[in-house]
Amino acid sequence: MIGTDTLSKMKVRVGIGTNDFTMSRGSFVYNKDYSYTSTLNFMGKNENGNVTKLKYNDPVKGDDYYFTITEEDGDIEVVMTGGNDEINRFWISFVANNTEHIYGCGETYSKFDLKGETVRIWVAEHQNTNRIARKLIRELLGKKPKKILPFKKFESYYAQPTFVSSDKYFVHVFVDDYAEFDFSNTSETTLYLQQKPHFVVKKADSFTALSTKMSDLLGHQRKLPDWVYDGAILAVQEGTEAIDRKIAKAEAKGVKIAGIWSQDWCGCRRTKFGYQVMWNWRYDKEDQYTDLPEKIKEWNAKGIRFLGYINPFIALEKDIYEEAKEKGYCVKDKDGNDYQVTITTFPAAMVDFTNPDAYEWYKGLIKNNMIGIGLSGWMADFGEYLPVDCVLYSGEDPYELHNRWPAIWAKLNYEAIKEAGKEDEVFFFTRAGHTETVKYSALMWNGDQHVDWSLEDGIAATIPATLSLAMSGYGMAHSDVGGYTTMKKRLSREKELLLRWEEMNVFTPLYRFHEGNQPTMNVQFDDDDELLTHLEKCTSTHIRLGDYLKELVNENVKNGTPVMRPLFYHYDEPKAYTETLEYLLGRDVLVAPVIDKGATTKQVYLPEDEWVHLYSGQEFDGGMVIVDAPIGQPPVFIRKGSDRFDELMSVGK
Repeated sequence: MIGTDTLSKMKVRVGIGTNDFTMSRGSFVYNKDYSYTSTLNFMGKNENGNVTKLKYNDPVKGDDYYFTITEEDGDIEVVMTGGNDEINRFWISFVANNTEHIYGCGETYSKFDLKGETVRIWVAEHQNTNRIARKLIRELLGKKPKKILPFKKFESYYAQPTFVSSDKYFVHVFVDDYAEFDFSNTSETTLYLQQKPHFVVKKADSFTALSTKMSDLLGHQRKLPDWVYDGAILAVQEGTEAIDRKIAKAEAKGVKIAGIWSQDWCGCRRTKFGYQVMWNWRYDKEDQYTDLPEKIKEWNAKGIRFLGYINPFIALEKDIYEEAKEKGYCVKDKDGNDYQVTITTFPAAMVDFTNPDAYEWYKGLIKNNMIGIGLSGWMADFGEYLPVDCVLYSGEDPYELHNRWPAIWAKLNYEAIKEAGKEDEVFFFTRAGHTETVKYSALMWNGDQHVDWSLEDGIAATIPATLSLAMSGYGMAHSDVGGYTTMKKRLSREKELLLRWEEMNVFTPLYRFHEGNQPTMNVQFDDDDELLTHLEKCTSTHIRLGDYLKELVNENVKNGTPVMRPLFYHYDEPKAYTETLEYLLGRDVLVAPVIDKGATTKQVYLPEDEWVHLYSGQEFDGGMVIVDAPIGQPPVFIRKGSDRFDELMSVGK
């Protein structure tokens, strides 16, 4: 446990360094260089009530540094002062419990427990071509899909300087620049920062209380609109006629539809990567969505909402870019031209949110062209791509704004909804994030998962991703049902995967589908009667969970308690701290999704309690159990001692 005594023995090193970032399609290669480093000498401490002041000295340059440690009710704030302006690198090391587990730091996919790893705090595109190529080569060579690359090979859409210990404390560092949290030495934690250290350590007797403290510090999310619990949000593209056909087909089988998500509402572009959105943020009047506002009214009358898509980029080929270019609203390169960022296979311009006029203009596009025609929600994509070598309207260093950009983007979307007076009806979901994102974004989605069974990028990766967000103060997340990234026949969605993903996401706060970037290569929800029958059952189950989910969401909004929680959140057992692929949906439901192709049974770890299998009614006291898990009956267990036991057991009928 970190306390004032522990921090009074910190080891401190300082230095002068430079960064070298190379960005390719949102993924970063980072190199660092130091012209000077020095380990500071501890010179003594002064204690005055709840304030402890430490003094350090640089033996080479002679500068003095001070750390003020203020402790109140067990919580600690640490602020560094002194030194000189040349120094821009700081290493702070303190003793750690070598048996503790570490979680958080934003969103991590391949690992949940970060002990033994070093985490980069730098938002980036999680997917990149090098890793996809390696995966395809492994498959061609017959390698197993469960292989996971070293943790250092992964970047994250959502990077936040916050970590939680199994010893029930969290550390949050007030830093926006690049940082690294080094847990590789199990008996010591080192914070590598490029800003003067300022951090807090907060403790609690339970993880519930700890989450509340974290939310009070970082921000509370808002509740979702009530209509999202009314069924599935189905992904349909290629126009209003296609939407009507698929609605009719699904409704004929009894599928409950809460909404239709059409990411190509503003047009499409066909590239080598697949079927992609034309980033011109108004409905496609010329082709597939000519009557969209009228159709939205028609669908709304049936209780079906319409959702779209937007991001911070603009298509160079279209009229909205011409307006932005004329008004000087885009991020610039060193020569004063609009900076063109390559995304997958094409370049695009990026709106400069440091320009107040550009910020308000883009917000107006959302209010007028989206909310104004009846959209009830959208994917607010990207946010990770701000180039560190661009020129911003404000004159600020883009390096210093890079991590903050996703939160600025989320804030813009939030303000559009608030100013339109639609906070109870309209929501958006994001994939990129940093410290302030939780204040503005109602919901995360786990990004562009592969349409496969892999542990590093497929269906399984969504579980540690969601749990790591939960332990970073972000308590509501979901994934694309079926995944997204499709790469020819070697990486395309098969029927079994879609069925398993559908049954897993029933037990999440939002039930939303995706066709993928290559829709015709992927099995879709309505491809045959079995799929539609399965979907009807899943949507009915999700609706029956609605009251429970609303209660969990409200609990998250009020107290910061995540909707989907790691097992250790309520069970202090060794196995609970290392379990990565199961989760608790609230206090009373345990979910252990089937993530292996061809599996019809599953071995499940149950914490010591009284559990009842949702579908068979079989009772268990805890430990490792094997249960039948045919398609349509994922391993889900209800806590028998729950006040809501009867209600929750009825969900499986």
